[in-house]
Amino acid sequence: MATAADHSLQVEVSNRQIIKIALPISLAIFIPQLNFITNNIFLGHYIHDNYALAVAGITGVYYLIFAAIGYGLNNGLQALIARRAGENRPEEIGKLFSQAVLIGLVVAAAGILITWILTPYLFHLIIRDPLVQQKAVEFLRIRIWGLPFLYIYQLRNALLVGTNQSRYLVAGTLAETLTNIGLDYLLIFGHWGLPELGFNGAAIASVIAEFVGMFVIFLVIRWKGISKRFGLFREFRWNRENSTLIFSMSAPLMFQHAISIISWQFFFLLTEHHGEMALKVSNVMRNIFGVFGCVTWAFAASTNAMVSNVIGQQKKEQVLPLLGRIIRLSTGWALLTCLLLNLFPGAFLTVFGQGTEFISAAMPSLRVVTAAMILMSFSVILLSAVTGTGNTRITFLIELFAILLYCTYVYLVNEYYFLPIHFGWMSEWLYWLCLFFPSLWYIRSGKWKAKVI
Repeated sequence: MATAADHSLQVEVSNRQIIKIALPISLAIFIPQLNFITNNIFLGHYIHDNYALAVAGITGVYYLIFAAIGYGLNNGLQALIARRAGENRPEEIGKLFSQAVLIGLVVAAAGILITWILTPYLFHLIIRDPLVQQKAVEFLRIRIWGLPFLYIYQLRNALLVGTNQSRYLVAGTLAETLTNIGLDYLLIFGHWGLPELGFNGAAIASVIAEFVGMFVIFLVIRWKGISKRFGLFREFRWNRENSTLIFSMSAPLMFQHAISIISWQFFFLLTEHHGEMALKVSNVMRNIFGVFGCVTWAFAASTNAMVSNVIGQQKKEQVLPLLGRIIRLSTGWALLTCLLLNLFPGAFLTVFGQGTEFISAAMPSLRVVTAAMILMSFSVILLSAVTGTGNTRITFLIELFAILLYCTYVYLVNEYYFLPIHFGWMSEWLYWLCLFFPSLWYIRSGKWKAKVI
């Protein structure tokens, strides 16, 4: 294994390089998703609270809004780090990372204040069932304290992916998952002398697990000499020039990912009007996207880093061949996954312990969601390529266009016409197609070649 000192920062365009970067990222994405699904499996089997699995859909998507804001900061930083890596300027990487950590901590503090002060009022206006409203607010006031740990963890991921060292991601995510699964079991059900906290036990377990994941990846980076090589905290003070650069790159992505998940929260809040079963089904569909879509998201993260790196090497003519390779790999995986899910749906749906009525209710939505995952497999690659070129404002505008159409569809189908929930999930088809066509046009236009970051 190459040491941090002699590791090449520049990537090459090949299937082997793509898989080498994407495979550890997919594991790093899959393990947190395993946390989500483990939470839901335990909550589904927690017989003292029939509402837990349903409310977990609302709270899970709410937390994803703030996680997505951090993901936007992560993607902007990743593109910048990958560009400096492609230019072979390692001395700039630590400076960028330190500024991103400061920005992330400020954003996390804002998220905590919003959740404690504003969110209870908003949920009171939108959620009809007072018990669902109460459980959601109590859970989130605990869960949101994991945000600072999550943001720092995400930024360390950006550092590793951007410098072509994604193989080190697995240690932190594995530690986080094992901690989360163990504490879920102990705190939800009250084993080994610990209190039985039920739904709120899952929140405490997740916060502790995020801290453990952050701490372990910190140890790995220090142990491998990465902190020393890039001087990560050598200049840990506010730098206006670097902060402006990071914010100009990341702000559109932060807004983009935030409105994307806010639209999903809008979907779940309207789904609550359809009753407890519709919420349970939709929560499981969210888990399908998270668990089985993790490889696709890994290819998307690889696309962002590799496109930026290749441009930094002044090899812009290789961008389109690179995208062709990644799309073929991503779509091939999605087709295989969706085939297996449609052939053996019961094998996945039964793990939530909800019985035959739940499985029957979930089947139509499962068919819709698996088709959407195929559309996602190539659409998200092209959107990530736009991010990798450095023009994040274009990425934001594409996302905004798709979200406006998505929300209009969701309101009409879920609320105005009050159609069955699987028709609501068809909004995913519209969303991914609306991302695909503008992204394809921008990449093929070549306008990105003049962009400098």
